[in-house]
Amino acid sequence: MNRKKIKHQNIIQLLLAVLIIILLNYISSFIFTRFDLTAEKRFTLAPSTVKLLKNLDDIVLVKVYLEDEDLPMGFNRLRKSTLEMLDEFRVYAGDNVQYEFIDPSDMPDRKARNKFQRQLFEKGVLPTTLKINDGKGGTKQKIIFPGAVVYYREREAIVSLLKDNAGASNENKLNNSVQDLEYSLTNAIRQLISDKQQSIAFIEGQGELDQYQVGDIVKSLEKFYTVDRVRINSQLHSLDDYNVIVIAKPDSMFREKDKFIIDQFIMKGGKALWLIDGVKANMDSLAYTSSTIALINNVNLNDQLFRYGVRINPNLIQDIQCGAIPVNTAIAGEPAKFAPAPWLYFPLIVSNNLHPITKNLDMIKTEFVSVLDTVGDNFDVKKQILLTSSPYSRFVNAPVRISLEMINETPDERYFNKPNLPIAVLLEGTFSSVFENRLTPEITNNKDIGFKAKSKKTKMIVVSDGDIIRNYVRKAGKNYYPLPLGNDKWFRELFYGGNKEFILNSINYLCDDEGFMEVRSRELKLRLLNKSKVMNERVFWQIINTVIPILFVILFGLIVIYLRKRKYSNI
Repeated sequence: MNRKKIKHQNIIQLLLAVLIIILLNYISSFIFTRFDLTAEKRFTLAPSTVKLLKNLDDIVLVKVYLEDEDLPMGFNRLRKSTLEMLDEFRVYAGDNVQYEFIDPSDMPDRKARNKFQRQLFEKGVLPTTLKINDGKGGTKQKIIFPGAVVYYREREAIVSLLKDNAGASNENKLNNSVQDLEYSLTNAIRQLISDKQQSIAFIEGQGELDQYQVGDIVKSLEKFYTVDRVRINSQLHSLDDYNVIVIAKPDSMFREKDKFIIDQFIMKGGKALWLIDGVKANMDSLAYTSSTIALINNVNLNDQLFRYGVRINPNLIQDIQCGAIPVNTAIAGEPAKFAPAPWLYFPLIVSNNLHPITKNLDMIKTEFVSVLDTVGDNFDVKKQILLTSSPYSRFVNAPVRISLEMINETPDERYFNKPNLPIAVLLEGTFSSVFENRLTPEITNNKDIGFKAKSKKTKMIVVSDGDIIRNYVRKAGKNYYPLPLGNDKWFRELFYGGNKEFILNSINYLCDDEGFMEVRSRELKLRLLNKSKVMNERVFWQIINTVIPILFVILFGLIVIYLRKRKYSNI
């Protein structure tokens, strides 16, 4: 009787368990929830990402080229993280997000493989060379393409999966790449599906960089924005159709009427990227002489920028962490032989700032850059420094004599005692017009002009270097060809990827009214193994991780057997 009763109870418990499981599955079909138990919520997408994915109305195809049997552990982690991220996208977008992993080296025909890899390179999927074990105790080189192409209808966008941050360890580079996956992929999707493109105006007429000198960044921007070159010429409504203006390295004075139009553009909610040199200096003046004089660059914008909350000082930064220029090291009478020499006036910027614009940026090259100061007491404007010089820097006031002789001198760190000098600042908030209380009532009350003394909430970025956006230009016959932004003029093997990324991030941030850029603020903690401890205690931890789990299983089995015998021994 006892056995029948126990059997009856077990059957009832089984049926109840099955019924509960069915009921939970039925309820879960109406309630969608996910649990992320990680400390930094690494598997939780940002609200802006979820909204974007849920609103997709057509298929987004992602082709990832990080696929290879011989990938090192770090790149395997990046590949796995990319796969997991795309799977997360599919949770919210369903079949509207599809992906494919492709191995660019998996082609038996060498010509076809080389052609395919060349096509990837021309698209903008840049290769990386790795050293891996050849299985015979040696190493071999392998080319991989850590990138992806995102397709939507007739459009496509390139996503670089590997963030090659200068000065960072390999582990940190890969961790930064994993951190940036959500932003990189969603930014590409967002800009591909956008039907209403925002408009950007590159201002000209005051000696700004020409169409070839900003050709590379414009080419990148045109994939997602409408980009024009605009000459204001005192035309009151010349900027009405634009969301952002870019003023890149002017060298002559702005007229007051043009300043007024720019000011009112900002008052009405327009955004601006100011790239202004505080001092006139360039290497061309040193081509035929050993020295030159750098003078103050007065473009009649000081009062306007000061009113908004920033001042570009008439000085030049010297930085021990700097770029190089070619110097002839050949003996007199022999053919010229050039070698790189550090040039203190070309600071190299490594950003440690966690702001979405500058987080995880590669190294940025600047040329003849000045110091910025934040000024004023307008509490409606939030000011945040984006870029600074290195801890070993100083500045010299203009006018200053610039001589090539300084390359023969070894910098004394004791004199480079002005660390972290600011060179780029973000201003956000409500600005006051520089023309407030300066105009007659006829102008301020004119309905056609619509003068505003206070702005809507808006934002601007000020950088004290116009060359940060300038690409070098190659001339062939009568044609001009912009080189990639970041390529070094003299040493083509050097590439400063931070310049382009900084400009693109800046404009994306200025155009971002929905908080998509905040995704870049996410930080995943890198939990690295203690390599010294691993080597010294390797056997101990191997035993702990292999023997202890087995002992636990055996102990658990023995306890279960004992309890069963005790339970049924009296039946």
